[in-house]
Amino acid sequence: MSKKTLILIVVVLAVVGGGVAWWILSKPKLPPGFAGGNGRLEAQQIDVAAKYAGRLKTVIPHEGDTVEAGEVVATIDTEPLEAQLRASKAQIVEAQNNLRTARAQVRSTQAQVDLANKQYKRAKELVTTGAVSAQERDADLAKVDVAQANLSGYQAQVSRAQSAIDAATAESERLQAEISDNTLKAPLRARVQSRMAEPGEVVAQGGKVLSLLDLSDVYMYVFLPTAAAGKVALGSEARIVLDAAPQYPIRAAV
Repeated sequence: MSKKTLILIVVVLAVVGGGVAWWILSKPKLPPGFAGGNGRLEAQQIDVAAKYAGRLKTVIPHEGDTVEAGEVVATIDTEPLEAQLRASKAQIVEAQNNLRTARAQVRSTQAQVDLANKQYKRAKELVTTGAVSAQERDADLAKVDVAQANLSGYQAQVSRAQSAIDAATAESERLQAEISDNTLKAPLRARVQSRMAEPGEVVAQGGKVLSLLDLSDVYMYVFLPTAAAGKVALGSEARIVLDAAPQYPIRAAV
C-alpha cells in the first residue's frame, strides 16, 4: 500500500469519526432528574388458530389490515360436517315420527287394557252367581295380561323414541358448534402482523392461521444503568420519541 493511499484512508476515517462524534455530542442532553435509553416498540401478539383440523376455505385480511372484535377473518371447509348435520336432523325427524306412532299405540292399547279390566271385573262378579264360568273368567284375565304386556311394550317404544330424539339432537348441536368453530373470528380489535396459512392449505388442530397485534397493549423495554433504574418509580410519566418523527413525542408511563 502506497504512502499516499494510507494518508487518504486516515483522512477518511478521521472525517467519519468526527461526524459520528459531532452527531453524538450535538444531541441535547437530558436535564437533571431525567433518564433515557433506547428500546423497540412491541405489542401483545395473539394467534388466531383452528380448533379443528381442516382445509382453509378463505383467509380474508392481509398483513397490515386492522380487524375488529368478532370480525370473521378465516373459514374452514365444513361440507363434510354439514352432510353429517343433515343426516342427524333426518334422524331427529324419524325419531319424532316413531315417537308419535308409539304414543298413539300407547293410547289405543290403554283403552284395550281398560276394556279388558272391566270385562274381567264383570266376569269375576258373575262367576259367583254361575252366570259366567270360571274358564270364561280366566280367559278375561288373560286378555288383561296380554293388553297390559302390549301396553308396556309400546311404552318402552316411547322411551326408546324419546332417547333417539335426545341423542340425535345432542349430535346435531355438537355438529352445529363444530361448524361454528370453523368460522374463525378476531378476538379483539387488532392489526394483522402476518398470514401464517393460505386458502387451500390443510391446517392441523390448533394450526395457526393469522398473527395479530393488540394495539391497545403497546409497550417498550428500555434498559437503563443501575444507578438510574433504581431512581425511576413505577407509574412515572414518560415520553417515547420515535427516530422517524422526533417532533411528536408519545405519552407513556413506566
